Amino acid sequence: MTTKPSAQASRAEYARRINRVLNYIDAHLDQPLDGAQLADIANFSRFHFHRIFAAWMGETLGSYAQRRRLEKAAFRLSCGSHETVLETALATGFHSGEAFARAFKLKFGCTPSTWRSTTLQRLKMQASAIGQQPGNQESNPDQVFSNIHQEGEPALGESDVSYRLTETCAMDVRIVDLPKARVAYQRLIGPYGPAIGEFWRGTIAPWMHSNGLSDETCYGIGHDDPSLTPANKCRYDACVEVPAHFVASGQVDILALPGGRYAVASFKGKAEVLGNAWMWLTREWMPSSGLQCDDRPCFEMFSATTALDPHTGEFSCDICIPVRAL
Repeated sequence: MTTKPSAQASRAEYARRINRVLNYIDAHLDQPLDGAQLADIANFSRFHFHRIFAAWMGETLGSYAQRRRLEKAAFRLSCGSHETVLETALATGFHSGEAFARAFKLKFGCTPSTWRSTTLQRLKMQASAIGQQPGNQESNPDQVFSNIHQEGEPALGESDVSYRLTETCAMDVRIVDLPKARVAYQRLIGPYGPAIGEFWRGTIAPWMHSNGLSDETCYGIGHDDPSLTPANKCRYDACVEVPAHFVASGQVDILALPGGRYAVASFKGKAEVLGNAWMWLTREWMPSSGLQCDDRPCFEMFSATTALDPHTGEFSCDICIPVRAL
């Protein structure tokens, strides 16, 4: 006799399957998406998949893919790379510059070129004010992550170049090769900010303890830009490195973080200025570095056991941005 899964276990399995589809879509935004293939990835009925996806996500598959393409394009345009508007369009799945421009203006109210010029000018003004006033993580134009970070323990190689974030907070940016990592993750969908810290404390930390993973390396991946993506649709993955024999269960799933070349910056400071650190790295340091972001995920890397300095209240982590040559 087959035992019927509980409602909680059933929802956890749905979440795992849909998350696999979202991960696949994000990794293939430059390609046509096949609904039947996505249904197979989720192991759902091909006939019912579109309805299941829309019910779970609150938007159709087509609307979701279009939104993510435009959000990714907007982020690429605002990063100060030498990529043309047409190259951005093709890299995010649009077949012509005209179709991209129409869709972009419909969503953001301006042309891609105007977006690029006005956003870069605004962010330069904001970056010049870093250190003069506290940052606001929820309005940060870059990916925003957890407020649990790592005490300085990078062991990632020699420093290639140093830049100063503010007079009181310096970050060394090193170009290093990071190894691949096999992680178990749980996803939080909703506004970035305090909820992420509570997610780590209330859900992830107890799970790590019960599975003997408290001393493992942690990663925080904010997949969405909160200045572009609706707050209730922002995705954050709390990840913990696990050995090859580890088997995920419940709402936990396995993800492979790709290795390769990363710009790694050591951050230490109050959590509320972390967003400014991300902004400085992507909007100020990156355009001057001779490098550009590629499509691997950005993340924060830290150890939960040494993340917080109990005496100063400061957080420490390594901010990791995947890079390639211009």
